[in-house]
Amino acid sequence: MSENKITLGKTLKDARIAKGFTLDDLQQATKIQKRYLMAIEDQQFDELPGDFYVRAFIKQYADMVDLDGAELLKQFDSALPSTQTQEYVDKVNETNPETRSQQRKVDERSSQLRRLIPLTGVVVVVLLVLVGIWYAAAKSSHSTTKQNVDSSSVSVSGSSSSSSSSSSSSASKKSSSKKSTKTASFKQLSATTSGSTWEMKNASSKPKISLAATGSSWIAVKVSGSTVWQGTLSASTTHTLTLPSSATSVTFNFGNAPVTTVKVDGKKFAFNSTTATSNATSSSSSTTDTTTTSSSSTTTSSSQVQEVTLEFK
Repeated sequence: MSENKITLGKTLKDARIAKGFTLDDLQQATKIQKRYLMAIEDQQFDELPGDFYVRAFIKQYADMVDLDGAELLKQFDSALPSTQTQEYVDKVNETNPETRSQQRKVDERSSQLRRLIPLTGVVVVVLLVLVGIWYAAAKSSHSTTKQNVDSSSVSVSGSSSSSSSSSSSSASKKSSSKKSTKTASFKQLSATTSGSTWEMKNASSKPKISLAATGSSWIAVKVSGSTVWQGTLSASTTHTLTLPSSATSVTFNFGNAPVTTVKVDGKKFAFNSTTATSNATSSSSSTTDTTTTSSSSTTTSSSQVQEVTLEFK
């Protein structure tokens, strides 16, 4: 019995060495712990987890080193611990190799799939790039074809399009010409010894006021009764302000009107001019009215302190 035990362990060990396997290799292949493999080779079966595992591990060991596990178990049966029943052992001997073989096949397929995944990813990326290039080329070709067709259509209807374009251009120029003639203009509505009231047509939505003086002049600017700016200008200073879009009129108070210059939207507001006063006179007015207005305006022009109101229309 002792001779059989030694022969069994030595037989398995010699077969392993002949296959070039280490105990670590065998452990990885059979999933049997290394200490159990060493116990089998040393015939120390009591270190295995149970009597049944002795026969199961020996058979699995033998099959891995290309020995007939079932035959080896029969040969050294007397040297091995007995199991529950012989029928149970036979069933394990029949099913265990198949199960192990199936598991090995599953592992091999998994390994192949892991190797194929990166390659598959590369192939998919290449295909996507090629499809993108093809789509871009097809779209570019379609766009070129459409452009050629549109060019042909334009050439065929060239004369009618030219006529239409010329008419449109002429209408646009006329419209621009009409707009350009709508320049800002001032008209005096009334005048007193202390000031005057004027009307401005075609002012911008936010009139820009520019103030200057040839000498010292105090000025106050009011919108809707509220002072928006006041100060003193000299010959070397100017002031510019923009009125709000809600402003319908602006009132100027001049401390030295004769030396003061006012521009609205870049156009000079000649509130001191007697000529402007005469322009305020209606063509239907009598000579007497004109003389009276001019005289009043002259009086106003000579006054240094004035209040001038400009209404926007």
